[in-house]
Amino acid sequence: MSNPKVAVLDLAPAEAEFRDQVISGLAGKPRTLPSKFFYDERGSELFLKICEVPEYYITRTEMKLLDDRGPEIAAAVGAKVELIGLGTGAGTKTRLLLAHLKNPTAYLPVDISIEQLTISTAAFGREFPSLEILPVCADYLQPFDLPTPRHVPARKVVYFPGSTLGNLEPDCAEEFLQKIAELAGKNGMLLIGVDLKKARDVLERAYNDAAGVTAEFNLNLLERANRELDADFDLPQWRHHALYNEKAGRIEMHLISEVVQTVRVAGREFEFGPGEHIISEYSYKYSQPQLTEMAGRAGMQFREFWTDREQLFGLFLFIVEERA
Repeated sequence: MSNPKVAVLDLAPAEAEFRDQVISGLAGKPRTLPSKFFYDERGSELFLKICEVPEYYITRTEMKLLDDRGPEIAAAVGAKVELIGLGTGAGTKTRLLLAHLKNPTAYLPVDISIEQLTISTAAFGREFPSLEILPVCADYLQPFDLPTPRHVPARKVVYFPGSTLGNLEPDCAEEFLQKIAELAGKNGMLLIGVDLKKARDVLERAYNDAAGVTAEFNLNLLERANRELDADFDLPQWRHHALYNEKAGRIEMHLISEVVQTVRVAGREFEFGPGEHIISEYSYKYSQPQLTEMAGRAGMQFREFWTDREQLFGLFLFIVEERA
């Protein structure tokens, strides 16, 4: 049986944005690369593999919460909701959520990977044939427009899974929560996944898995630059390392130069010494009070919190205040 055709509203960043942000990041101090560009086709495949390594607890813990507490979550958000998924990727977690929701009116997945959106939307169309699905390929950190579903929902519910909020600096994270409050609108809700604060060794193992999948994922960002920006990163001369900065409360992913080298990117040259770092990702970890206070400043009230027995990961439900 052939897959149904999928119409994706494509608002994804142009190649020029990738080039400009890579050059700007490499020219800065500290040197950085934008983590949102991890998810080309190969990067998306590698992230799915990361979710399966034993050290990386985030995905399986969130999925178990959705499976076990799904009826409670569905009751808390109510029936006939319009679900807006931000960065939902392959949609494995959203599928669990949708299975518990009562008569959802529409599902609007927003993701930067058009490949993931096309595949997941086709699969969702087969699994939920009566559900209106309107995929949007976009960088959800930038302004974007959503299509208008056929049916008016009881409320809009934004689902932001996988602890992606942690990739933003705290001030930017709070601003983004304000934008989510505007997107959800009056009486709207946010269901957000957050990686909770925990012991350093647990965190560092999760981002330095023994099989080296996260290292391959990190290095793939350099490979993407080679392919799309005419760069000449020599991958064997770079290594991955992730560490927990306890003072800042964040995991830091680094790409470390092993030798003195000159790298060319889109006609620009950058010099690196041995041991010099490029920061490719921050992942902030939050406590329950921290996130609740941040969401409050962004115009949302705390409603519910679900976590696992070991308190590794949390699902928070917030409702937009009247003033938002």
